[in-house]
Amino acid sequence: MSNRSGRGRGVGARSITSSLAESTNEVLWHDAPERPELGDPLAGDDEVDLVVAGAGYTGLWAALFALEQWPSRSVMVVESDRVAGQASGRNGGFVSASLTHGLANGLARFGRDIDATLAAGRANFDGFLDDVERLGIDARLERNGALWVATEPWCVEALLDDAAAQVLHGEEVEVLDRDATRAEVDSPTYLGGAWVRSGEALVDPARLAWGLADAVRAAGGRIVEATKVTGLQRSGAGVSVRTDRGTIRCGSAVLATNAAPSPVRAVNRRIVPVYDHVLATEPLSPAQLDAIGWRHRQGVSDTTNQFHYYRLTEDDRIVWGGYDAVFHNWARIDERFEERPATFRRLSEHFFTTFPQLEGLRFTHRWAGVIDTSTRFSVSFGTALDGRVAYAVGYTGLGVCASRFGGRVCVELLHCPDSPLLGLDLVRRAPIPFPPEPLRTAGIQLTRRAIAAADANGGRRGPWLRLLDRLGLGFDS
Repeated sequence: MSNRSGRGRGVGARSITSSLAESTNEVLWHDAPERPELGDPLAGDDEVDLVVAGAGYTGLWAALFALEQWPSRSVMVVESDRVAGQASGRNGGFVSASLTHGLANGLARFGRDIDATLAAGRANFDGFLDDVERLGIDARLERNGALWVATEPWCVEALLDDAAAQVLHGEEVEVLDRDATRAEVDSPTYLGGAWVRSGEALVDPARLAWGLADAVRAAGGRIVEATKVTGLQRSGAGVSVRTDRGTIRCGSAVLATNAAPSPVRAVNRRIVPVYDHVLATEPLSPAQLDAIGWRHRQGVSDTTNQFHYYRLTEDDRIVWGGYDAVFHNWARIDERFEERPATFRRLSEHFFTTFPQLEGLRFTHRWAGVIDTSTRFSVSFGTALDGRVAYAVGYTGLGVCASRFGGRVCVELLHCPDSPLLGLDLVRRAPIPFPPEPLRTAGIQLTRRAIAAADANGGRRGPWLRLLDRLGLGFDS
């Protein structure tokens, strides 16, 4: 039996229960005195040049690009919750130059355009770093690279192949054998690793969003919170954006709504909502840190289909998430789905199997967030209402940096038709849509079971997954 299918063996139920007993259902990143108060909602009807729906990363970057490019134009960001309340404030804070959810996925789907796409991703990553510094955003940025680890025998060869491809395409990657990997981060589950030193960083995700919101306001933009967009329609030469607190007339609009149901039907066919669950530990003592090493503080991910991602925080907690990609039938979204005891217990079991030397460590925070996944695992773009509305959706959990690119492309779709970025296949080509219900739910649940079976069977993909591969379809977190 594989290590993965054996995860959790030897970890007692009482220990798991004890590790979670004092955890609160709260996002670690939100549990900070610096968290801004909820902003004011829209105060009745209004009129601006550009409306941006969504105060996550894509929306905030889009607003900032528009304000810096055209300072005389008025921009309003409309958020149904609060800045960084949803995906942009709940993720692991992994910053990657990849726009395609990794090189392997990019080669498979955008192979003929991969060099231009990689160049755009690197330019976007450099711009991200420059903007964080230029705008004075205290995002707790760390440029330590990413460590990919193989925890199953069948993952070792795939990891080596992927590392070789990255080096061939200009990335700085150090391949590590088992002992060298464990010298970086010590886990008995590690069989090998690859330290990607270029194009990878870490941030505090909520502080990044709060800083971007401050930058939008400083540039003259307005942000209204607790205001839900309910519809769009053409209005003269522009657009009317209906909300539950009034109607906003504007020349154009950007939809940056992540996995939430969109007023544009084409968006809802491109994505499905997937719940990702996360734990955060109490701060590690110096002795506990010494027991696992991790002196270079890389972000870490394992490489099975159902994968974990994890990292150290500024105060030396471990944020540990992933593995379960939970889709609720008929693409339902509900706050009640965030509390999922079975998944949190599974994550705890896997944590202590990975780091048995940390037995007795307790988790202080547990939370979940909704990811907008697409059939190609990467962002896609489109326009509606005769080109007056632009949108970017489908980041599939790797959008911290790619969302800057997404916000820029949305603005250029509206106002810069000659931009070279709009010629990329990533931007021009739409993903294959998910089928209508009930086929969507049936297909996704079948795929989830097939992915788990592949991981338990040495990575061998069964007939259903091979068919999806041939069709260019997928489901992932």
